[in-house]
Amino acid sequence: MYKNNSVVVVVPAYDEETQIARVIETMPDIVDMIVIVNDRSRDQTSEVIRQHPQYGAGRVTLLEHEVNQGVGGAIATGYMWSRDHDYDVAVVMAGDGQMDPDDLPAILDPVVDGQADYTKGNRLVTGEAFKKIPKVRFFGNSALSLLTKIASGYWHVADSQTGYTAINRSALRAIDWDNMYKRYGQPNDLLVKLNVAEMRVIDVPIEPVYNVGEKSGINVRKAIFTIGSLLIRLFFWRLKEKYIIRNFHPLVFFYAMSFFGVGLSAALFIRLIALWVGQGHIPEITFLSWLFSFSLGFNSLFFAMWFDYEENKHLNPPLKHREIKRKPRPG
Repeated sequence: MYKNNSVVVVVPAYDEETQIARVIETMPDIVDMIVIVNDRSRDQTSEVIRQHPQYGAGRVTLLEHEVNQGVGGAIATGYMWSRDHDYDVAVVMAGDGQMDPDDLPAILDPVVDGQADYTKGNRLVTGEAFKKIPKVRFFGNSALSLLTKIASGYWHVADSQTGYTAINRSALRAIDWDNMYKRYGQPNDLLVKLNVAEMRVIDVPIEPVYNVGEKSGINVRKAIFTIGSLLIRLFFWRLKEKYIIRNFHPLVFFYAMSFFGVGLSAALFIRLIALWVGQGHIPEITFLSWLFSFSLGFNSLFFAMWFDYEENKHLNPPLKHREIKRKPRPG
């Protein structure tokens, strides 16, 4: 229990036989139950879990997928178990030991104190992030985080790809986990759906943890394009659900004008270059048409984003400062 709230930690695991025992052993006492979802591992992950003393003591529950569903599918399975067993807060911590247990109270506090429905760890705001996170992953994460801000409407949420999160009972019941995105885009998909459900989300600074024996299965370059295309679809889905179906907002007209204006200006720019190359000069009407469409597109885009920011500001409450006490690491 933590501040009279029951806490379950969901641990998605895939080929983590070397790391999973450490995750169990370092789990803080405030955690009531550890639910490990073995996503059809090819190694001895399940055997290591079953042989652990805490499994026999009843503090560890093992769920096993018959078919590999990806990290998002494993998290969704754990969330549904947490919802069905009526826990107050469900936390996600990876099975590779990359989440610092010392950060857990900071992740939990905004949720149990009623400030937020969902918290996300943010590794990018600490002074050590650029030094500790591999550079390709750092820049890839930063790019996806920027796109996620636009797609989700949570303009103050960064480090969209971190898996260190906490979610309360209300949010667990508000999301359709059966239709959750199954792969590495799950955190992005969830943020969009939380926004449509009017759930409050807060970023919590956490310590980046690398080189503890983890093996990354992410192809960063491929993930950027895959998750990027997912975010485009989610953006339009959110506009439809939130601003047309559930509650109308005129910002949809500004977004529509921006897409029209930017598309038209791109076509006119190509024509402008073709005329310059072919004739050596640009007709005045072509240049003015391009300038008008460019101004229309980008002004409409900025107004639409500003309206979206204002509409969602109440879902991004500020984090109350809290000092995190860390245990000294060996070595």
